Amino acid sequence: MALTSIWTGSDQYLCDTELAQSFHMARVLGMPLLIEGEPGTGKTELPIQFAKSLGIKLFIYPVGSKSTVEQFVAKFDHVKYLRDSQVEVLNAQRMEKGLEPLKSGGRSTEVLDDYVNLGPGAEAFRHANSVLLIDEIDKAPREFPNDLLFALSHRKFILPESGKEIEVSEEDMPAIVITSNREQELPTAFKGRCIYHYISFPEPDMMEEILRKHFPKVDEELVDKSISLFYQLRNLGLERSPSTRELLNWLKYLQTFSKSKALEKIDVKEGMGVLIKTQADMEKAKRMLSRTSYTNF
Repeated sequence: MALTSIWTGSDQYLCDTELAQSFHMARVLGMPLLIEGEPGTGKTELPIQFAKSLGIKLFIYPVGSKSTVEQFVAKFDHVKYLRDSQVEVLNAQRMEKGLEPLKSGGRSTEVLDDYVNLGPGAEAFRHANSVLLIDEIDKAPREFPNDLLFALSHRKFILPESGKEIEVSEEDMPAIVITSNREQELPTAFKGRCIYHYISFPEPDMMEEILRKHFPKVDEELVDKSISLFYQLRNLGLERSPSTRELLNWLKYLQTFSKSKALEKIDVKEGMGVLIKTQADMEKAKRMLSRTSYTNF
């Protein structure tokens, strides 16, 4: 990829040294960066903020349980092809009768590429030095990452039906970021085609930097108290520990009040529904954090 200078983050994204180095290595080598880590640690935001800060075209493919490589790369529109074929037959009959031909949108059944709908994978390969995010690949069926091996190894997609190849050089390779929450283990061969990085959950000092990236004018005492309670919750051994994203949402909510009112809401543990997501965790937090006389979860 041409844009191979080390990217250390932006006004909206804090990129630590190790993550910046892994992302840099992936782009220099023209390989995907596979990022694993807890939900809410900024995996998805990395390519989004990178593209935004440099003004680069971004393509996103959110992976689901029914994802296929055809959706990701390209899909042949058989229905449209059949309909146009029928129109061509009708037009031949109309011409014999001296009638005006029916319109088919400028497509020709002899040009199969007219019926290929490109997905984000093929589009990213067509745009040199773009950014491609494959988000939460661990949700995909087992065959999905395996089916990507050819494209990752050869930097090439073969379009359905037409057989046309979309190929990109190592220098023009898009910056590919693949995220995983480790819901299932990825194939070894697939991981071997990637640069790997695990984002550890931020320590309190880094968390404060992250909050100030998003809220530069936030009150210092408000930050300290919200972070303190946040890490208390994370240390309770909950089924689902609160994430950075949820802390940001909570702090955003608290800032809608005066400082004194916001600090009071932290003291009485008000609004924990933004941080805690299961009934069992809520009950556990109530028991463990019952040092105040009033708790409004």
